[in-house]
Amino acid sequence: MGFLTFLFTLLLYVSVVIFIGGLGYRIATYAKTPAPLKIPTMPAPLTQGGVRIRMLKEVVLFHSLFRSNKIIWLFGWLFHLGLFVVLFRHLRYATEPVWEIVAVMQPIGVYMGFAMLAGLLGLWARRIFVERIRYITNPSDHLMLGLIVLIAVTGLMMKYVSHTDIVQVKAFALGILYFDWQPLPTDFFFMLHLLLVAALMIVFPFSKLLHAPGVFFSPTRNQVDDSREKRHIAPWAAELDDKRQ
Repeated sequence: MGFLTFLFTLLLYVSVVIFIGGLGYRIATYAKTPAPLKIPTMPAPLTQGGVRIRMLKEVVLFHSLFRSNKIIWLFGWLFHLGLFVVLFRHLRYATEPVWEIVAVMQPIGVYMGFAMLAGLLGLWARRIFVERIRYITNPSDHLMLGLIVLIAVTGLMMKYVSHTDIVQVKAFALGILYFDWQPLPTDFFFMLHLLLVAALMIVFPFSKLLHAPGVFFSPTRNQVDDSREKRHIAPWAAELDDKRQ
């Protein structure tokens, strides 16, 4: 096994462990954080079924963003839809034989890579040119956007500029999954792409990208508007009441 193969393989294992461990820790923290107040954003659903529908519309359609700013909604939805399709397309490197639906999505996935990049650039331009957004933008916001842009660009470069041997890529990817390490393809854009993806996985649990799982724990979205029918007591407050009694 070559040194680069060992180095990249080790880096990918470490980045996956940090990503899964950090994300799991954050989700567990969110789940244990009490919500002492009833603060659903109006108009709010009156039943748990309504909450599920509301969350589905938020996660899939970005419903509240669509109502507030349709231009930003377009860029955001383009990026997230493109990201989903591109990630789904990448399953061809982790499955043998390739699932039929993944094979069908291959041509569409290439074009969705451009949609993803266009959405990202639109969101980045908003943080640069819109004064009120620029005011609350931190250097880390630019870092995250720049990192994801570079991941998209290097991915497209492998397709349209410097063609990477996808047979070698798949052998390397399957070797990672099944602990049967195979030689790393030494294409420059592929190695850069892997480095950037590993960097993204490492910083993900410590960044604002946590809005992905965090939206499910937002009390403004996941609460039922039943404050008039039922008294809301946070679990920690209920435990204190029980101890006092």
